[in-house]
Amino acid sequence: MSRRYPVNWQEFYLNAQALAWRLNEGKTWKGMIAITRGGLVPAAIVARELGIRKIDTVSIISYDDNDKQIAPSIIKTCEMDEHGKDWLVIDDLVDTGATAKVVRDMLPKAHIAAIYAKPSGKDMVDTFMTEVSQDTWIVFPWEEEIG
Repeated sequence: MSRRYPVNWQEFYLNAQALAWRLNEGKTWKGMIAITRGGLVPAAIVARELGIRKIDTVSIISYDDNDKQIAPSIIKTCEMDEHGKDWLVIDDLVDTGATAKVVRDMLPKAHIAAIYAKPSGKDMVDTFMTEVSQDTWIVFPWEEEIG
């Protein structure tokens, strides 16, 4: 990636809160599914904002230990009735859309949302908050070393 975009806690929280407001427009959700690991923090914020208490996870590995993209590998799945109808799926970022495609195949009627979206993946999610260029590496606040 040629650009690094560090996101601080306040900016991230405000983007997650704004995403929740967008997702709250007249919709009642049965529950939420966080895509781990990246979706855990935004899922906590969005769930709080929307009053969602029923939360499950799907774990998909799509980056190796050196932050290089790899073919998605499902580590943990979830079982939903009606193919995820009225369930909200949350992730931090949709990059190429590969992870979102795996989730879409698993839960075709779920609503997939992300805080950030890149051009190659944005069509794979139903809702996102902020678009960034494809060559941007977002550095989330939990990835920064304190010191």
